[in-house]
Amino acid sequence: MVPAIVSSVEMMLERWKQHEGEEIEVFEEFRMLTSEVISRTAFGSSYLEGKDIFDMLTKLRIITSRNVFKTKLPIFSQIWKSTDDIESEKLEHGIRDSILEIIKKRENAMTEVDNYGTDLLGLLLKASKDADENKRITVENVVDECKAFYIAGHETTTTLLAWSVLLLAIHTDWQEEARKEVLELFGQQDPNAEGIPRMKKMNMIINESLRLYPPIINITRKVQRKVKLGQFILPTNINVTILTLALHLDPQIWGDDVYLFKPERFSEGVAKATNNNPAVYLPFGFGQ
Repeated sequence: MVPAIVSSVEMMLERWKQHEGEEIEVFEEFRMLTSEVISRTAFGSSYLEGKDIFDMLTKLRIITSRNVFKTKLPIFSQIWKSTDDIESEKLEHGIRDSILEIIKKRENAMTEVDNYGTDLLGLLLKASKDADENKRITVENVVDECKAFYIAGHETTTTLLAWSVLLLAIHTDWQEEARKEVLELFGQQDPNAEGIPRMKKMNMIINESLRLYPPIINITRKVQRKVKLGQFILPTNINVTILTLALHLDPQIWGDDVYLFKPERFSEGVAKATNNNPAVYLPFGFGQ
């Protein structure tokens, strides 16, 4: 997938050259970049083909975020629907229909039996046709997985890139360190899958950006069974909200310099970056 990602970045940089000497809205640029990367790596298509899906997902995310703390009684929600309820249902159907269209296109373009491609969509389609009924997934599963990939990979990565670039613009010493590392590892060549894991300084910068500005500021989990958590007894079926931002900015965990951009705190990895427990660092969650 690295060549597809590199190709998407090159397209973005070509656009930037046309704006030399002018300001660029980087968040918007990175939003287009992540859309392009997801479209290529997951669906083997261009950003333009998935643009409608991204637009609908963005609208759906806005509706969801403004309704997240509203409590509705089930009996009333069946009888009366708000404007947001109607709009979100419409968007849900639109997203589903668009993904089904992409699936149909892929199936029609098949040149060999069972050769659905090696991207995410291809692997999901292969699983939906599995000869073993126990391993087979439904078309609805395929649609849901595609939606999750679109949603989870898009806004989060865009946010990470935008904050990282801002922090590097402010902290020019770390910008130089990052540039030096890239040139040492790759010279004038494109990044490759072998060299990327060896980028220690870049990894530290990204980890610190994610600590200060986590794309997901809270995570909600449902309690599956009664459990004792510290001094609290949590009953079954309640929701627990974990405040990522509070954990990432706690001086007791990270030290008095908690609000400062200091990538060196991750020089020995995540496990040794905190004063006590590495599990408190969870920019993208931490399992179930």
